Amino acid sequence: MRHEDLTETDCGIAQALSVVGDWQTLLVVRETAAGVTRFDALQRELGISRRALAEKLVRLVEQGILQRRAYSDRPPRYDYVLTSMGEGLLPVLLALQDFGTRHVMGDGSASAAPASPEVQRLERLVGTRLPSLELVGHDGVPIALPGDRPTVVFFFPAAWPPHANGYPPGWGDIPGARGCTLECLSFAKAHDDFVAAGAQVVGVSSQRPDQQAAFAEHAKLPYLLASDQDGRAATALRLPVFRASGGEWLKRVTILLDHAGVVRHVQAPITDPQGSVQEMLALVTTWTR
Repeated sequence: MRHEDLTETDCGIAQALSVVGDWQTLLVVRETAAGVTRFDALQRELGISRRALAEKLVRLVEQGILQRRAYSDRPPRYDYVLTSMGEGLLPVLLALQDFGTRHVMGDGSASAAPASPEVQRLERLVGTRLPSLELVGHDGVPIALPGDRPTVVFFFPAAWPPHANGYPPGWGDIPGARGCTLECLSFAKAHDDFVAAGAQVVGVSSQRPDQQAAFAEHAKLPYLLASDQDGRAATALRLPVFRASGGEWLKRVTILLDHAGVVRHVQAPITDPQGSVQEMLALVTTWTR
């Protein structure tokens, strides 16, 4: 079957591949989701020829995956940003991330493996700026990241109150999954100390806001949980994920952002949730003095 014939089939997979049918195009989408939106920066990150990149950008704009936003008139220059249609590809990227984590790099547990390629990728986040993200808080109010002050963002798989029926089958058998409640409660216990040090705390999972709200109410959390159910944060930061019961779940990672949104520290892997909270508190307290 020729590439140009793919759109004539009644197969959704084939039609999608007619738009993003090569690996370089998907990497363009990955980079724009991570906040790399300008031509020279994309070319530098991807290492492909300028001509090839220009052709891919034109095609992605024509297909409605990206849109151009002018940031300079003389000479004309553009940012390439995802449209709502383009954001529909984020779960595809997460599925590919899960495949790479499970079968190529990681071990499939709820915590990244020490010295693994996924941990090395996370460590390279230090010094980079978090792209603007808007997540939905468990109270239904949008949360903008980065914020206006130093922020500790801890990513975790999921947490439910004891009476909930939301646990995926076999959840307790996933290595490290049981530590989520302990991690959330440890941040709650240390919350006043983080605030005294001038930092805010935000917990992020891929659960729905209503699921997070049920747990937050049960645990009396003094900080907000934010939902990344659409995979925006996971894709932007290329966070490690794992798959269980048909869903994509974030592995435990904690990052420290300064007031400008620059990543100052990354904790991964996290095998001792309680200890990692105390370690981060000590770091924040020293750093903000």
